[in-house]
Amino acid sequence: MTSPAAAGDREKVVSKLPGWLRQDLKIRAAQHGIEIQAAVEQGITAWCNLASAPDTVDTAGADSFSTFLPPGQWEQFRGVAADRGLSLIQGLAQSAKLWLDSNPAPDIERPAITRRIIVCNQKGGVGKTAITAGTGEALAEDPGTLHRVRIAKQLAVAAGSDDGPLDVEDLPGLGLRVLLVDFDPQCHLTNQLGGAPLPMNGDSLTNHMAGDPKGDLRDLIVSIDDEAFGGRLHLLPACNDAFLLDVRLSAVRAREAALERALAPLEADYDVILVDCPPSLGLSMDAAAYYGRRRDGEKPGQSGALIVVQAEDSSADAYELLTAQIDDLRGDLQVDIDYLGIVVNLYDGRRGYIATSSLQGWVDIKDPRVVGLIGDLKEQKEAVRMKQPLLSYAPKSQQAIGMRALAREIS
Repeated sequence: MTSPAAAGDREKVVSKLPGWLRQDLKIRAAQHGIEIQAAVEQGITAWCNLASAPDTVDTAGADSFSTFLPPGQWEQFRGVAADRGLSLIQGLAQSAKLWLDSNPAPDIERPAITRRIIVCNQKGGVGKTAITAGTGEALAEDPGTLHRVRIAKQLAVAAGSDDGPLDVEDLPGLGLRVLLVDFDPQCHLTNQLGGAPLPMNGDSLTNHMAGDPKGDLRDLIVSIDDEAFGGRLHLLPACNDAFLLDVRLSAVRAREAALERALAPLEADYDVILVDCPPSLGLSMDAAAYYGRRRDGEKPGQSGALIVVQAEDSSADAYELLTAQIDDLRGDLQVDIDYLGIVVNLYDGRRGYIATSSLQGWVDIKDPRVVGLIGDLKEQKEAVRMKQPLLSYAPKSQQAIGMRALAREIS
């Protein structure tokens, strides 16, 4: 049956579809960036134009399904279904299946040059590790599943304040192959994701950077085994020997390129490599910043530094020190190191003027601009305690929704 509806010049149609078919339609339409009503319209048009009906679709368990179609299309559909001796439910199911078969899931768009994202700030405790993990998880999520993504108009709303509800949209996962590199000797990223720090007497990223490898770096990588990531999310664990990295790098030739030399053999296996940097302004940070430089043939903004701060004064001081170091490196080595943006982490507007005014200060910078705002909520702390990825532990939490928004903002 049909009924008038406020949807432009369309009319509302109510019928039935099996749950699996409705879900497949919803996901596939989102993958192609169109509304589900457009997919149904195209499917019905193609079905009506067939010389004969396609194979029967199992409609067991079909339940209510409504959409909006151009005026007259449903009546035409009813006539064709009657001519073919089919129920409206079967005809609609065949139309939906026909559209799905004609519009396969698009291939994942992979970068020509592996993207390198350096997550950094000289100040400790701002949540670099949480942002590294959350962004990597969001980049690797299942492209065949819909995930809640924040589409916020106001930063205060996005942070989960009491100013209004979150504006969210269900979008397919990005499906990229991601390597998380724990470059911090404190091993926070390794521990948070349930990994084991590498033993001091074995091989490590530090050894490879210092020119003293004891094996293949690939052998140290572990998979973050979770259905949401489908084997696309990997971790290179840290080792406490990284406390000695600056000392060892001082004796290395072309030490700024040490991290690149170590990780270059791995790049063909990944679309994105995220490096969780230590709170340091030493030689190791120079090596990380150089690794994130823009390479020949790479578009601006594909790789570079993602700076994590908090809405308080000490983060501003640390930000100045970090950007001064990166700017010096740019000038000394004549390289382009892009800023991918600023992430204001652990934000809570209820903390008053210091938090809100500091947030406004970050927003006012403009270049680099604020690309993410993550609230100070319990789910992240719980995920760390449980040693699980945030986006699988609490996939519908405001922090998870914000991480997905951040990943898309810098993609």
